Amino acid sequence: MEDSEALGFEHMGLDPRLLQAVTDMGWSRPTLIQEKAIPLALEGKDLLARARTGSGKTAAYAIPMLQLLLHRKATGPVVEQAVRGLVLVPTKELARQAQSMIQQLATYCARDVRVANVSAAEDSASQRAMLMEKPDVVVGTPSRILSHLQQDSLKLRDSLELLVVDEADLLFSFGFEEELKSLLCHLPRIYQAFLMSATFNEDVQALKELVLHNPVTLKLQESQLPGPDQLQQFQVVCETEEDKFLLLYALLKLSLIRGKSLLFVNTLERSYRLRLFLEQFSIPTCVLNGELPLRSRASDPEAGVARGIDFHHVSAVLNFDLPPTPEAYIHRAGRTARANNPGIVLTFVLPTEQSHLGKIEELLSGENRGPILLPYQFRMEEIEGFRYRCRDAMRSVTKQAIREARLKEIKEELLHSEKLKTYFEDNPRDLQLLRHDLPLHPAVVKPHLGHVPDYLVPPALRGLVRPHKKRKKLSSCRKARRAKSQNPLRSFKHKGKKFRPTAKPS
Repeated sequence: MEDSEALGFEHMGLDPRLLQAVTDMGWSRPTLIQEKAIPLALEGKDLLARARTGSGKTAAYAIPMLQLLLHRKATGPVVEQAVRGLVLVPTKELARQAQSMIQQLATYCARDVRVANVSAAEDSASQRAMLMEKPDVVVGTPSRILSHLQQDSLKLRDSLELLVVDEADLLFSFGFEEELKSLLCHLPRIYQAFLMSATFNEDVQALKELVLHNPVTLKLQESQLPGPDQLQQFQVVCETEEDKFLLLYALLKLSLIRGKSLLFVNTLERSYRLRLFLEQFSIPTCVLNGELPLRSRASDPEAGVARGIDFHHVSAVLNFDLPPTPEAYIHRAGRTARANNPGIVLTFVLPTEQSHLGKIEELLSGENRGPILLPYQFRMEEIEGFRYRCRDAMRSVTKQAIREARLKEIKEELLHSEKLKTYFEDNPRDLQLLRHDLPLHPAVVKPHLGHVPDYLVPPALRGLVRPHKKRKKLSSCRKARRAKSQNPLRSFKHKGKKFRPTAKPS
């Protein structure tokens, strides 16, 4: 369909309140997945849709869900309030994102459509209270939904009309296969269903057989990642592992990559090694450790997680380790260049990994057969002066330092755990021992590595590096004298008498 013939939101027969919410969100026209999926969903079709992350697929199911609920309430017979829409997602972070999107779209009909998120395990009591009020839409992970179904705090057999399975390709890989199969036994025989996924794999095909009835498949002819005008993808060949650490240090410390960056590695041990390495140079870093709760993994208030990881306003994705599969590359790269914002993906590759990288490029290029990952133009010889610093930092990051860094995070989690709060109240001795345990020292940070001397910076890049200014530590007396000297209305003496000038009118 040509752009001039594209179906707009105003031509889809949507409730005026939904159109107003869409306008408020700044959406002048639907994305490709929204344009194709919404009309089919409003016709009552089951959908199996593949669309890349960040393509607007949450709204592609949320809009028809809200429209169908509003239409039923406006035109159908008066029936008892009940849960009629269910959205299943693989993570509680994605559940929050889905709930937020649905609520934004329902801004002007919030009295008619209520949404409840039951994904957080620690809020069971408040969730049961919410479910007693029978919200129109419930969002959650399969395990939490199943738990409420088994406790009879949620009943769907006689009321459910619409089921959405979002990020379907991750549900089984996140270990929800058994919960999902058990959950489906609590649903009615007939309901409309949507399966939304970034990729079509064997798990999605298995879900299709379980959930959908004569579905329409939308395998849109679009790139699985944004185009080169929005997303720039580069590769850089590093001869050795040391070169990877050296290059990363130079890119971040010389501000060649700016803004918030996500660094991907292939093991948890590598993530801590990389964090401790960057901390040697005063580069702020945190590890997103799936073994710990989200608040322990990242304290950034802008953080929200989907497909395992998702941050708002990510400027760059760096594949420090080559992704193990093409799908993993797509999921990583999909963390940047979202919602029409630009982004960069830079993949570090060793000579022995180039054939594997070629397979990833082959999948990404499709029929175009053109290069997708362009060579990153960077001359390693220009940063040779940094190598001794890089080696110094790498030597500091020992296996013992990595072990202690992980133990330190676990200790902090134990001390701040809400679940253990009652235990520590009953066993204060254990809390005291934990607090007064031997201090952990993950790695010795050498302050001089935190700044970059001018003589080390390549001439072409000297304008990008902020000059480092050493600040002397002031005593409390000197601080007081300095504060006094900076007071524009400070007192002064003249011929033995003390005066305090007054401010002159402007």
